[in-house]
Amino acid sequence: MTGISGAATILAVCAVWIVVLQGTAFAVGHRIRRYNVVDVIWGLGFVGIGVVALVLGGGDLTRRTVLAVVVAVWGLRLSWHMHVKTRGHGEDPRYVDYLGQDPTVGTVIGKVFATQGGSQLWVGLPIVVSAVCGATTGPGWILLVVGVAAALVGFSFEAIGDAQLREYKADPDRGPIMDRGLWGWTRHPNYFGDACLWWGLWLIAASGGLPAVLTVLSPVAMTYFIVYATGARRLEAAMAGRPGYADYCARTSYFLPRPPRRSP
Repeated sequence: MTGISGAATILAVCAVWIVVLQGTAFAVGHRIRRYNVVDVIWGLGFVGIGVVALVLGGGDLTRRTVLAVVVAVWGLRLSWHMHVKTRGHGEDPRYVDYLGQDPTVGTVIGKVFATQGGSQLWVGLPIVVSAVCGATTGPGWILLVVGVAAALVGFSFEAIGDAQLREYKADPDRGPIMDRGLWGWTRHPNYFGDACLWWGLWLIAASGGLPAVLTVLSPVAMTYFIVYATGARRLEAAMAGRPGYADYCARTSYFLPRPPRRSP
């Protein structure tokens, strides 16, 4: 499939995939009364989008394959990590605060599952549109290589940051604040990694030229939400009262990694 009509068809198939995935997650979450299962399927949604774009797209095969592989490696790791992280635990306090103590079915579907499903389609738009673009040529190869590098940096920050956090939580002599490894350079290495990865994926998609270049608002929206809306900012508010956190903030970058400042 190529052209605008091809992209529309691929997007429609991706929408069906997302509806089925989100509907299944809602059914499971409603049965166990724990809606943070939606975090487990965040990565899986993009894995499906990458596969659909690879199979149905008529654009450059190399670019489609690169996008599908990068998204699959990232999405499967993230979903497994979230499954292990949430397994055997109760509802995430963020969802209790967001939904209230006794939310209606309509509230849960609208505020959690439908919202996340729409976000997956919007953020995955570069993958969809790139699938119908022509071959990568000339300067486009530079964008593809830089995009792959950025995506690898982002994946590494997420995976290493999560591993370091697990080690910290397993240490009986840990302090009140995680400031080891990457967490000493940025207070949110996983969110920084996520932003890097999606800008990298957009660069890979943009290597095919128009109209994929025009999907730049997808990584812009993703970055805004993980930095200012639902990600780092909300976590900061939850951590604000923890002993030592103010000093940690004073010496550690909020988002972009840099060497820690010397404590006052």
